[in-house]
Amino acid sequence: MPELRVADKVGMRWLFFGSEGLRAGWGLLIFALVLASLTIVVGTLATLLFMLVWHRQIAAPKGEISPAFMLIGEAFFLGLTMAATAVMGWIEGRSVWSYGLGGTRPAVKFAAGWAGGWLCLSLLVGVLDAGGYLVFDGRQLHGLPIVKYALLWLLAFVLVGMSEELFFRGYVQSALTRGIGFWPAAALISIVFGLFHVGNPGESYAGLIGVVVAGLVFCVLLRVSGSLWLGIGFHTAWDWSQSYLYGTPDSGTMMRGHLLETRAIGDALISGGSAGPEGSVLGAPVMAIGIILLIVLWRRLGVISNE
Repeated sequence: MPELRVADKVGMRWLFFGSEGLRAGWGLLIFALVLASLTIVVGTLATLLFMLVWHRQIAAPKGEISPAFMLIGEAFFLGLTMAATAVMGWIEGRSVWSYGLGGTRPAVKFAAGWAGGWLCLSLLVGVLDAGGYLVFDGRQLHGLPIVKYALLWLLAFVLVGMSEELFFRGYVQSALTRGIGFWPAAALISIVFGLFHVGNPGESYAGLIGVVVAGLVFCVLLRVSGSLWLGIGFHTAWDWSQSYLYGTPDSGTMMRGHLLETRAIGDALISGGSAGPEGSVLGAPVMAIGIILLIVLWRRLGVISNE
């Protein structure tokens, strides 16, 4: 009898654990359950508190998104994702920072990624402007509001970059990599990343393809740098430049308080139309070329390793 019990224990352990630890499927299931549970509990408490204090229900804004709405929503999402990741780290005997937030010189990688994201988006906007597919109608902001909204949107999109990169390319990417390998996991996660943008007002099929391509780019940045910080910086600057600096839609959504007024004109497949510049068929090649050149530059500058 004792021998059978030992065998049963070994068999059960094989079911949940492989040579690299907790099996990917179980890890993803537990992560999803923890995140869903935290979302329900914390979301319900937050909603009740909001109703008690302000005596009204939380409602999604119509039209342009305000910085306050974005800051609250993304801080909530980031906090829940960090908590769920920490739980998985405890289960797997790892630090929460080991899922992409650790590594050397995170500030340098973030800054380099931010510069790269701004350059790539600016290059795309420049190409669209030169081709007559984007028209600048002047400035919306003047004086102190320029600084105010620049900083508010910068903070908001830092939270967006951190929450989305940690959610999609943190624990999920790590677990799937154990199960099916890095690049199959990257492809699958990038498709899911695109699907998460389906409900955005003004989003287009071309824009969704652009989001999938962007997801793959962020996976490449994770692969070459070993951490999420390069991608977080790139993600932050890409969104900030679209939404605040150039005043274009970002995945079909317009933000309140943007510096420049712009209009997409002509064929929406080229201009991006209501989806914004990333919805242009020129977006993917511009981003691909930009990333290749940036990786070469970052290696020479020592931002990422040459190994």
